[in-house]
Amino acid sequence: MDEIPQGFVPLYRSSPFLDAIGPFFCRGSGSGLVLGLRTAPRHVNSRGLAHGGLLASVADTALGYALESVVQQPASRGVTASLSLDFAGSAKLGDWIESTVDIQKIGTRLAFANAYLSVGETRIVRASAVFLMAEK
Repeated sequence: MDEIPQGFVPLYRSSPFLDAIGPFFCRGSGSGLVLGLRTAPRHVNSRGLAHGGLLASVADTALGYALESVVQQPASRGVTASLSLDFAGSAKLGDWIESTVDIQKIGTRLAFANAYLSVGETRIVRASAVFLMAEK
């Protein structure tokens, strides 16, 4: 249950918030960056399913990290301006959640991207975000 899939390593950069809800793991880089998280007791709601707020945080983190790793403007970084999620399934205690990100467009002021969270082959969340490209 606590096993981390092969190829994943601890996330290379964290924050107090990510430390509180993690631990996060990653594989790949750039737009191919995949984040992973094993659902722990602190992540589930009263029904034993991953809380929607956790899934939103995983999606937002995956989107932001993937965007930041491909952005061509060294003086800029993306700040979430809009995040929309569709919950198509759920994760249970002990499930391994993985993200995949599809960056649609990076402009001078805005960036657009989608993320999918999956448990195994089953997509459980579709997220769409707009980022403001702010100065660092």
